[in-house]
Amino acid sequence: MDGMGVEEEEDDCPELVPIQPGHPTEQIPVTIITGYLGAGKTTLLNYILTEQHNKRIAVILNEFGEGSALEKSLAVSQGGELYEEWLELRNGCLCCSVKDNGLKAIENLMEKKGKFDYILLETTGLADPGAVASIFWVDAELGSDVYLDGIVTVIDAKFGLQQLTEEKSDGLINEAARQIALADLTIINKVDLVNEEELKQVRDVIRSINGLVKILETQRSRVDLSQVLDLHSFDDKAGVHLEERLRLVKPTKPHLDKSILTVTFEVAGDLSEDALNVFIQDLLWEKMFKNKEGQPMTVIRLKGIVSFAGKAHQVMLQGVHELYELNETPQLWEENQRINRLIFIGRNLDKDVLQEQFVSTLVQGAERN
Repeated sequence: MDGMGVEEEEDDCPELVPIQPGHPTEQIPVTIITGYLGAGKTTLLNYILTEQHNKRIAVILNEFGEGSALEKSLAVSQGGELYEEWLELRNGCLCCSVKDNGLKAIENLMEKKGKFDYILLETTGLADPGAVASIFWVDAELGSDVYLDGIVTVIDAKFGLQQLTEEKSDGLINEAARQIALADLTIINKVDLVNEEELKQVRDVIRSINGLVKILETQRSRVDLSQVLDLHSFDDKAGVHLEERLRLVKPTKPHLDKSILTVTFEVAGDLSEDALNVFIQDLLWEKMFKNKEGQPMTVIRLKGIVSFAGKAHQVMLQGVHELYELNETPQLWEENQRINRLIFIGRNLDKDVLQEQFVSTLVQGAERN
């Protein structure tokens, strides 16, 4: 349930404080902040906006409620003046709503007010951050202006466990679990309201869903800004540290039969890029792979470092829902053994079946070349 007697703190729009303009940068990072009502997203935004810093930050607050969804406001304050842009979001497809209005608003905003250092986009309650992330990630028109920096999910230490383990009817994916699956950073908020054992349970469930996510624990959403901004989760800077992190990820066990979990494997050797594309498209687009119980695998987030024949650099693989991309990273393989490491976060995943399909597709691909 969205909002279980918790305070309706999300209703207050954070006021933007005058921020000194910084030097314009080539691209502006967009951070998506998601989480259930009452988890502390608005408190976090307020904290980020009022904390002492010299950054120009634009915040977009989205309300995806029932009936006529109206974006609360996009406000940027500079030199004591408050500018407001209202975005009307049509009820219905989230992608269309955000694509038609959200991105244009950011473009208009930047044309009128110049560049910002950061844009924070809050999606409320049950919204799927993956749909929003996908748009920023691949939108060609805005490719030169903004880039997706990362997805931050705020979870309530007291009610989070209940929200994450709630069974959904009709086999639907639990929204809170999906938000954790997509996250690069999870903030467990209100830790002062639970004991150590309860906190450990929340931590364990988050880890069981997403083995790669960073976890911060806070009271009243007070965080170090450097840990929330500049995550670089989707660009080549992530590739430099990703290989190291992938080595440390442990496969997880699901807490519930239908829950989301993380599986990981590694396969040595060079790959054919064409064959890898076939494997990923069969998995993400065609949903061809099934687990041992015959259920189709659903991948929500995909990450990896792969080695292509003839390429000296490591290549980073990123996927969100049905979108994916392969980017060469600055990292060289050099003398290291070329080992492909992949991580899948999703539902009905079976490591053995995935690894088998991966190897057979790529072996066939190698034979064709």
